[in-house]
Amino acid sequence: MPYQTLKGGRVPIRMWTDPDTVEDLALDQLRNVSALPWVEGLAVMPDVHYGKGATVGSVIAMKDAVSPAAVGVDIGCGMTAVRSSLTAEDMPDDLAGLRHALEKAIPVGRGSHRQAVDPSGLPNLKERGWYDFWKGFDDLHRAVQSRLGRARQQMGTLGGGNHFLELCADDDGAIWLVLHSGSRNIGNELAEQHIEAARKLPHNQDLPDNDLAVFLSGTAKMDAYRHDLFWAQEYARRNRAVMTALAQNVVTKRFGEQRCRWDDVISCHHNYVAEEEYGGVELLVTRKGAIRAGGGDLGIIPGSMATGTYIVRGLGNETAYNSASHGAGRRMSRNKARKNFTVDDLIEQTRGVECRKDGGVVDEIPGAYKDLETVIAAQSDLVEVVAHLRQLICVKG
Repeated sequence: MPYQTLKGGRVPIRMWTDPDTVEDLALDQLRNVSALPWVEGLAVMPDVHYGKGATVGSVIAMKDAVSPAAVGVDIGCGMTAVRSSLTAEDMPDDLAGLRHALEKAIPVGRGSHRQAVDPSGLPNLKERGWYDFWKGFDDLHRAVQSRLGRARQQMGTLGGGNHFLELCADDDGAIWLVLHSGSRNIGNELAEQHIEAARKLPHNQDLPDNDLAVFLSGTAKMDAYRHDLFWAQEYARRNRAVMTALAQNVVTKRFGEQRCRWDDVISCHHNYVAEEEYGGVELLVTRKGAIRAGGGDLGIIPGSMATGTYIVRGLGNETAYNSASHGAGRRMSRNKARKNFTVDDLIEQTRGVECRKDGGVVDEIPGAYKDLETVIAAQSDLVEVVAHLRQLICVKG
């Protein structure tokens, strides 16, 4: 489906979805973003829905400015996936034991490791610069300096909400490990500090939404934010790498090294800022609920607890700033989902998937999300499908 264009403020709003299907509050947010004096372009993905300041599922290209609230508080949140040599036929009929082993190895919700993960004990973790990365903590915002121990113990933890760890099978029967997580508490605290600082700046006082407050290039506050932002994005990437290695260890131990081998890991942020050039202009591109889909880039687009995941390859569509959706996207808020669905609904909609089936995750029920197939079809000019995965095990906090 080709994109549709809505009239915006300074720039048009390019939408890879039917505007009539987008809630009014989200459309208002898109119009507000399009009118910002620093915005150079706005692309809207088919999973778009209402968010804080800016919609989830939007790509905001700015010149010499960035909005910390548009990036969000889970800086660097994203996906990782890796295919194994195992097949669906290798899986036991009862997957509960394997799920519990994964939950034991990787803390979920607000949980942390009792001791920081030692990377030398993870043969699958091919991470470089580990100790140099942690040395950079001393240069972060002074408000988080007491959080080093917590940040270390949360490295390699899942979190809650829509974060998950899954074992999936593709259409050929190959088993994949897939996970979704971000920068945990340290990313949240850094984001909140900078969001509050941006709101107080004089040039942000007349904005239509104070959550769109920006930092400007060439200022000390912008430099401080970008420093902390990029560190938190790296924390999120390493966090997923550690969890992937921990989960690989669990699976490999269960099935044996001779049967279980792993391909290269695919990883992509979907809440982040990147420095990119379009039309000869250097821009700061914020992808809030969107992945980079440059030509040949591999990406991951999940649905919900039981509707599968797509591995995709970017087509390099610069009209969308080389981007694609980050998932199916919510069609109703968490509160509305809790009111509309019951545990019995959750049990029915996750039939065949080994996962939590209780009131604590009803807000993550598949029915609270948009149809993944429709979302994928709407971006055929942004990505091509490489593999379709279906969940066997889903771990949530």
